[in-house]
Amino acid sequence: MSGKLIVIEGLDGSGKATQAKELANALTAQGVPVRQITFPDYASDSSALVKMYLAGKFGSNPNDVNAYAASSFYSVDRFASYKMDWGNFYHQGGIVIADRYTTSNAVHQCSKLPQEQWNAFLEWLFDFEYTKIGIPVPDRVIYLDVDPAVSQKLMSDRYQGDESKKDIHEKDTEYLMRSQRAARYCADALGWTRVACCQNDTMRSISQIHADVLRAVKEILC
Repeated sequence: MSGKLIVIEGLDGSGKATQAKELANALTAQGVPVRQITFPDYASDSSALVKMYLAGKFGSNPNDVNAYAASSFYSVDRFASYKMDWGNFYHQGGIVIADRYTTSNAVHQCSKLPQEQWNAFLEWLFDFEYTKIGIPVPDRVIYLDVDPAVSQKLMSDRYQGDESKKDIHEKDTEYLMRSQRAARYCADALGWTRVACCQNDTMRSISQIHADVLRAVKEILC
């Protein structure tokens, strides 16, 4: 019997890794078998094209690589991770918590396209990954909704003000704004659970956000 796949999604700097870890720790404490995974899998050779893309090897602007080509880089990385790392655990009934997934392609690559093309792209993307490639469909997607201005500040703090450490997505404020619009569209259209992470232009506490995330997954674990 297959387990459950929970995806934590959000813009860069939204706290996905932190909330994935908090959720994994909470479920482990309850005796739930949990595996935490992260995409891209930078430790694997399967992420080579992703790393080249984000480093600007194919162009310094995200739009230099079209939505379909860029998506394929990430898709291969996810397929390799599923086949070589967590697939057996998932199919034996384990709970997998993913920091990013196919949903990240939905967010970041839709932002390269005019809105009238979003539905066609999403249909192609999910058919490609969930049907043709055959990786699992998430049971719950939790979108951490953070204002791009706040996430940019958090990223600057993470890199201690060294802007050169940002990848081509993180450097492009306009791209991040388009990605936020795409993410909110996807969340509404695809039934993702949106968790508001900001209040009065500042981040809510980790524990406050975690409480909302935990509530969002309880019903699928019963």
